[in-house]
Amino acid sequence: MARYTGPKWKLSRRLGISLSGTGKELEKRPYAPGQHGPNQRKKISEFGLQLQEKQKLRHMYGVNERQFRRLFDQAGKMNGIHGENFMILLESRLDNLVYRLGLARTRRQARQLVGHGHVTVDGKRVDIPSYRVAPGQVIGLREKSRNLDIVKEALDVNNYVPEYLTIDENKLEGTYTRYPERSELPAEITEALIVEFYSR
Repeated sequence: MARYTGPKWKLSRRLGISLSGTGKELEKRPYAPGQHGPNQRKKISEFGLQLQEKQKLRHMYGVNERQFRRLFDQAGKMNGIHGENFMILLESRLDNLVYRLGLARTRRQARQLVGHGHVTVDGKRVDIPSYRVAPGQVIGLREKSRNLDIVKEALDVNNYVPEYLTIDENKLEGTYTRYPERSELPAEITEALIVEFYSR
């Protein structure tokens, strides 16, 4: 299945979370889209809840189904809790870390920055958004890309960088210092439901 390219706000309202990270989608209309959205009283089955949780996480990180499943299987081979390992692998994607460092306003924008070859890892250009960054690696921007308007705008708006990252705003470089803990990952996701979904 190809990447979702439809209206993001409608999808955010359907899933009940802000996919852009701004929360604007749910401010005006905090209910599902469509004619019957405000009055829906549909009871969701257990399978429906598991599927919804999986779709929330998948759309949050902008990953297609095949990549998502492959990462899930890789997380199962690691030591520790399957669901937490899975979320850590998603968080370690290059496009996500560019977004977390505040070099882009959304994950979509971060994905585009990486895809267009503006981002470096340990000084080498990397243009694969799904590239898995290891702790200790340094994420930066190419010399030519440091004056991009979208990067300046993103840095002006950004006021929070997670503790597992350090950023040098003068050099426009950030270091992935360690793997994140579960408490530092999205709280609105119940990863146990995703494990149950794939374990059927």
